[in-house]
Amino acid sequence: MRKAYVVCAAGVIALAGFALGQEQGPIRSSGPAVAKPKKPADANAPSTETDLPKIPSRLKKEKEDVGNLPTFQSNVDLVTVDVAVMDNKGHFIPGIPGGNFRVLEDNVPQKITKVELGEAPMTVALVIEFSNLFQQYWSQGWYETLQLAWGFASTLKPQDYCAVVAFDMKPEILTDFTTDKSKIKEGLNRLQIAAWSESNLFDALTDTADRMSGIEGRKAILLIASGRDTFSKITYDQARKSLQQSGVPVYAISILQLWRERMDSYGAMGAIGRMDFLQADNELRTFAKETGGAAFFPRFEGEYPGVFQQVQQSLRNQYVISYAPSNTAHDGTFRKIKVELVNPATNEPLPVKDEKGKPIKYQIIAKAGYKAPRPVE
Repeated sequence: MRKAYVVCAAGVIALAGFALGQEQGPIRSSGPAVAKPKKPADANAPSTETDLPKIPSRLKKEKEDVGNLPTFQSNVDLVTVDVAVMDNKGHFIPGIPGGNFRVLEDNVPQKITKVELGEAPMTVALVIEFSNLFQQYWSQGWYETLQLAWGFASTLKPQDYCAVVAFDMKPEILTDFTTDKSKIKEGLNRLQIAAWSESNLFDALTDTADRMSGIEGRKAILLIASGRDTFSKITYDQARKSLQQSGVPVYAISILQLWRERMDSYGAMGAIGRMDFLQADNELRTFAKETGGAAFFPRFEGEYPGVFQQVQQSLRNQYVISYAPSNTAHDGTFRKIKVELVNPATNEPLPVKDEKGKPIKYQIIAKAGYKAPRPVE
């Protein structure tokens, strides 16, 4: 159903209400089944898929296989910021004039040179928690994890690049970046029997973000995990700082939300378990917010298509803002960015109304900042 938004600045009316993303397609028989099948007679039968491939020395393909994979060039004299303006239902709001955007760098207003709106292919790394901590064979966590991974992969368009990374004690690249869905399927088919009971989330997330920092264009990490970290080499604060500097948005989907509620209602969760999961949820929200992504906490399978749609909308439809920073120093420091919508006539926050003229709340999604290049020695 189409919706209309009225942007109250100089009488500008912006029409919106389209939603991108394909419907979640069926999972074929060679992968996990869509409907949860009956438990096999021998759930502990040995698997030939337990040994995952070793981590390649780099995330990109060899030169002959890269094709048109985007590259990245850092230039402190021109900064581009991908911005998504979402309404209170998670829908992208188009039609906002460029003059209504304001960018602050370290609280200093910047001169915007260009504001564009468009749709482009995206580059996504599926980072999937897959350990014996919550993904024991045929458990609820195992089932949810596979349904989310296969469900999102089915929404990818032919020009989208996708990689599959699974982590327990360490991250394993199951499929390098490719537009070939059959190779993505091969990677997901490896997710059968978990090997370790560790879930080193911080290490896996920062390692993937660091490898993706050299990729240009619309890129993101789609994290499917419980949010729990057991034994990472780096701390939570170190992970936050690293993710902020990488410039890669993190979209997190939490698993086991309904299971946690049931365990809590039965009194089987315990105070410590409840606190651990609340902390995990908070960490996922923080990683997402500070990188310009979003966090989702679905309880039912029927919510998955809406989550995939919001991720696609945020990545494919964005305002690309370019500005020349007033601070031109090549000092390697982290510069904080804040994007606002304002009425230039009054310098006050820009109100947005729905088709009935009622004010609506909106959210501006953008990265928290960037790291300036260091001086050339």
